[in-house]
Amino acid sequence: MLDRRREVAETTVDEVMAELAALEDPRAREVNEKQGDDHAVNLTKLRALAKRLKTQQDLARRLWETGDTAARLLALLICRPKAFERGELDAMLRDARTPKVQDWLVNYVVKKGPHAEELRLAWSADPDPVVASAGWALTTERVAKRPEGLDLAGLLDVIEEEMKGAPDRLQWAMNHCLAQIGIDHAEHRARAIGIGERLQVLRDYPTSPGCTSPYAPAWIAEMVRRQQG
Repeated sequence: MLDRRREVAETTVDEVMAELAALEDPRAREVNEKQGDDHAVNLTKLRALAKRLKTQQDLARRLWETGDTAARLLALLICRPKAFERGELDAMLRDARTPKVQDWLVNYVVKKGPHAEELRLAWSADPDPVVASAGWALTTERVAKRPEGLDLAGLLDVIEEEMKGAPDRLQWAMNHCLAQIGIDHAEHRARAIGIGERLQVLRDYPTSPGCTSPYAPAWIAEMVRRQQG
C-alpha cells in the first residue's frame, strides 16, 4: 500500500513537471535571468496552476525535492507553512539560492509559521550573506508590524557600520530595514535619513517613472508623504 501511494505521488509530480514545462516561455526566462533567477514560467500562470492544485503539503515537498526553480516556487504556493519544522526551513533556505525562491520562502512560508522569530535571530547572525539577508527581511517585518522588544537604535548602529560594504542581497535587505525604521518610527526618522545620506547606498539605482526609489532618504520621504496625505 505504501509503495502504491508513493507511486501515485511520484506520478503526480511527473504530471505537474510536464505542465510546468509546457508553460515555459523563453521571454520570461530572459527577463528572470537578468534578476538572477533561472525559470521560464510566467508567475501569473504559475499562480493559476497553484490555485487549481490547492494546498497539498506532500506534493509541495516532492516538488521542492526536484530542485527545479519553477517547481519550488509552485511548492511554496501550495504548501502549509505551519507544517514545516525549524530545521527543515533552515535547510530549505540554504538550498534556495535563487532570489525569487528565497523571497517566496521567507514571505509566504517562514513569516506565516511558528519559527519566524527563532529563525530571524539565527539567520541575521549567519556568516552566509544570503542567509543573513533572510534574517534582515524578517527583522524588517517586525519593524513594520511588531516592533515591541526590538532595539531599533541598535539596528541602526549595525546598518550604519555594515551596510555600505555588504554583498548585494544583504545590502538590499539592510537598506529595506533602514527605510522601514525611518518610515514607521518618527523618533528614529532623522537618523535613518542621515545614515542613508552618508552611505549613499542605492542612490543611483535606476527607477522607472512613477516608482519609488530604493534610496532610503527618498523612500522614507515619499512613504511618509503618502501616510500624511
